[in-house]
Amino acid sequence: MGIVNSSIKLFNKWNFEDVEVRDPGLKRYICLRSVYVPHTGGRHEHKRFGKAEVPIVERLVNKLMRPGKNMGKKALAINIVKHAFEIIHLRTGENPIQVLVKALENSAPREETTRIVYGGIVYHQAVDISPIRRLDLALNFITEGARKASFNNPKTIEECLAEEIILAANADSKSYAIQKKEEIERIALSSR
Repeated sequence: MGIVNSSIKLFNKWNFEDVEVRDPGLKRYICLRSVYVPHTGGRHEHKRFGKAEVPIVERLVNKLMRPGKNMGKKALAINIVKHAFEIIHLRTGENPIQVLVKALENSAPREETTRIVYGGIVYHQAVDISPIRRLDLALNFITEGARKASFNNPKTIEECLAEEIILAANADSKSYAIQKKEEIERIALSSR
């Protein structure tokens, strides 16, 4: 989605060119448009499904800005992602954008439950998840896992975010995002 320009690299280091999305459902919603800095200034906000055109790294940055400690501090969140990408590259030797895309594909749940009320009785019914919600949930799980891992811990948020992304990319069950995905899919399976 978007034009890939080989001269534009994320943080002047990471190339968007060789990144590929293997999940056909998520391909339309993972935007790999080349940017130097992941900051579009909310240009997508008033357009339906506009967030599908926001670069995927910026969506990760935006999810890091949660109410509490980092609320509204986008420059801080960008630096966290920048340092986390450095750590990912040092640990894996791969393009961190590709590792992030792989992590999102692995931690995006395919099925969840919804509540159906019949005359005051609540039933849980398993439903398929739309691709854009799958991506939202995956981003949420990854950032939530990093935030929880770094809380009351000498490890920095950058290290925790890098570790969470690497574990999710390897589909490791130690990853918070993978655990949450499996939990949601298990509950959906039992309520079919």
